[in-house]
Amino acid sequence: MSNINLIESFQEFKDFKNIDRPTMMSVLEDVFRSMIRKKYGNDENCDVIVNTDNGDLEIWRTRVVMEDGFSEDDDLEIELADAKKLDASLEVGDEYIEQITLESFGRRAILAARQTLVSKILELEKDEIFKKYKDRVGEIVTGEVYQVWKKETLVLDDEGNELLLPKSEQIPADYFKKGDSVKAVVSKVDMLNSNPKIIISRTAPEFLQRLFEQEVPEIFDGLITIKKIVREPGERAKVAVESYDDRIDPVGACVGMKGSRIHGIVRELKNENIDVINYTNNLQLYIQRALSPAKITSIKLDDEKKTAAVYLKPDQVSLAIGRGGHNIKLAGKLTGYEIDVYREADEQDEDVDIEEFSDEIESWILDEFKRIGLDTAKSVLALTVNELVKRTDLEEETVKDVLSILQAEFE
Repeated sequence: MSNINLIESFQEFKDFKNIDRPTMMSVLEDVFRSMIRKKYGNDENCDVIVNTDNGDLEIWRTRVVMEDGFSEDDDLEIELADAKKLDASLEVGDEYIEQITLESFGRRAILAARQTLVSKILELEKDEIFKKYKDRVGEIVTGEVYQVWKKETLVLDDEGNELLLPKSEQIPADYFKKGDSVKAVVSKVDMLNSNPKIIISRTAPEFLQRLFEQEVPEIFDGLITIKKIVREPGERAKVAVESYDDRIDPVGACVGMKGSRIHGIVRELKNENIDVINYTNNLQLYIQRALSPAKITSIKLDDEKKTAAVYLKPDQVSLAIGRGGHNIKLAGKLTGYEIDVYREADEQDEDVDIEEFSDEIESWILDEFKRIGLDTAKSVLALTVNELVKRTDLEEETVKDVLSILQAEFE
């Protein structure tokens, strides 16, 4: 039968990537049955046969042969005289089965059906993409950068689905251009105005966790468990791991021989400094490990306030705090305790390296003192305000602020 290009146009839908064959056949049948109902008022006596492999469509209508003058519904029944004209062998009570061509519906009805089909297919396609990615939240995906905007980057997956990588979910050192390959974790999936919105992230702790699972077979196999991950994306991360097998060193397994396993992760995260520590239920030991590489002298815990007073030798304070305060901040997030650092001096007059004040004094100011050879607190305090202003590029007010901070250390 001639299908007026309709079925040819339907063939393009059968290859939709996210819709299975039974669903596609069901949608096609629904569209055609809707056409039948509009024309005949009823589709109960019609059979719609759709072949999505070659695009063939057959519609068959069955009507009961009635005695002349006794037909009440022409859509369900046919009078004997009319039936005899079509098939002389028919008698009252027989079923007359006829094939309905698409041409009989008219061009306008056919175009409307195609429009309805396009709409339903696109809706199904969006629903399938939404369901697919809703189930993949927390998984790593790899895509290709398609477009870079100021606030976000559009990434296409292997099937051409659109993924959004907002600027806030990118590592500060990330720089993408069209065609670049991007690896990220599916962070959030929403429906916005009937369109799936898939957000991916490179800053989420789950991204680092999935990278460890890819690089460390023991984690993937469940021999090593990642207890917690905290990150300052692009700067530093701390990963607490635990092994259920005494023969396996969890930290060593994660780092690998000469750092072979962790190097790939560090490169992917734009040289983010990753500390892998052994998890323990001993809170004092856990805090001590969390503040690595600093060596702690003693710890005083307040379990009610969830605070920890950590005492260190002066040369260990800057290590505990870390550049930009990242080390102590992440250690607090990892352990769940607010950590306060205290310098422990053996003698009252012991000097302190000015780097130890990096949490209170900006680094460019400290650099200005070191430039003129003043690298300890007492060497700075030994000079007057005027002398310091003359020898540095600092303003008098700034110098006074620094001196008060340094002086407080020895009071």
